[in-house]
Amino acid sequence: MNDRDTIFALSTAAGRAGVAVIRVSGRRAPLVAERLCGRRPQARRAERAVLRHPGTGEALDDGLVLLFPAPRSFTGEDVLELQVHGSLAVVAVLLEVLSGEKDCRPAEPGEFTRRAFHNGKLDLTQVEGLADLIDATTEAQRRQARRQVDGALGTLYDGWRERLVRVAAHLEVMIDFPDEDVPQETRDLVAGQVRMLRDELRAHLDDSRRGERLRHGVSVVILGAPNAGKSSLLNLLAQREAAIVSEIAGTTRDVIEVHLDLGGYPVTLVDTAGLRETEDRIEAEGVRRTRARAADADIRLLVRDASIPGIPDLATMAEETSPDLVVYNKIDREGVATPFHEEAVRISCRTGAGVDTLLERLGALVRARFGLTEAPVLTRARHRRALGDCVSALERFLARDLSDDAPELAAEEIRFAVGSLGRITGRVDVEDLLDVVFRDFCIGK
Repeated sequence: MNDRDTIFALSTAAGRAGVAVIRVSGRRAPLVAERLCGRRPQARRAERAVLRHPGTGEALDDGLVLLFPAPRSFTGEDVLELQVHGSLAVVAVLLEVLSGEKDCRPAEPGEFTRRAFHNGKLDLTQVEGLADLIDATTEAQRRQARRQVDGALGTLYDGWRERLVRVAAHLEVMIDFPDEDVPQETRDLVAGQVRMLRDELRAHLDDSRRGERLRHGVSVVILGAPNAGKSSLLNLLAQREAAIVSEIAGTTRDVIEVHLDLGGYPVTLVDTAGLRETEDRIEAEGVRRTRARAADADIRLLVRDASIPGIPDLATMAEETSPDLVVYNKIDREGVATPFHEEAVRISCRTGAGVDTLLERLGALVRARFGLTEAPVLTRARHRRALGDCVSALERFLARDLSDDAPELAAEEIRFAVGSLGRITGRVDVEDLLDVVFRDFCIGK
């Protein structure tokens, strides 16, 4: 890619629509506007114009044009937006005309945002927040992404980095003036600052992966004995026939997933094979997969048949799977058992009784464990690795005795920690990370 090129792309979804937006960014964007409209539009003002072919003068469409001169634009470059009729033919002819303009080429995926990063409009955490905002499907995901786009994470990490830079400055004094007797109080102050920052980083990392779970969806695994009504519950909550329901025990052999929006939170509901001992090799594999998914689940929901007065291994099953919520199904039948757990929810998948209560309880669990907090949370494994490297460097620093050890070695640990924080926001060389960060962006953004 050549950053001197002027790039263009369709920024709205492809296909038939009322309006399509074509975005152009680069030094030739104002000239492109002149050649299409016959004049240069006023800055930051929507103007109606007939867009004409620069070579033939043929009218191509009638729409709105907006020009955003650098540096006050999304990319930090001159940006032109064309709001035109969203037919395939109109979009195709305009993109063809733009392709014929000198030094103009189609944008790569994420290239507009990449230029915004290079021009200091966004840091990497904001770039990633923008990607999450585009992909958000629930209200909680939108709010978390919006906070990241607003710079909450970047501000936090830059603040920590600045504090470490000040520590590094103190160490440089020790290095530059080795003959000076640095007071013990100064050495203790430096160590105290590093220790405090290390503790803050540890607390930030100890978040039960709240932000990452919210990005990808909270995993809720439905467990229980065969015929307890696990698949019926999945279908009821999904409001469709996602799983086969049968009175034959062992019908569910594989894991079935359904994605839900539960009160604004993304939830992946997982139906599993019934937990029991079996000689059937296929069903046994299903049980093995059930136990594996239960071990990795964020929330475990144990379903039992309320019409069966007692199951000898129920307590063992409950202890083994460590359920977060116990549900008694089939309360519409005669001979309903008394729940062994006072917090259990009683429902009927056949009549729908108690399902609203179950959804309220499940939603409360999700909010309590993965709801947004006042402090910004980690959202990516990349951040977690870099912060882990930073903590390790601070631990190595604190293990040194500043009175005996060479200050150059201690300073190197701080420089490494500063670099680890800088890589999260892009304050240091991160060219090797950029392709990974931008590869999932859509063209036109």
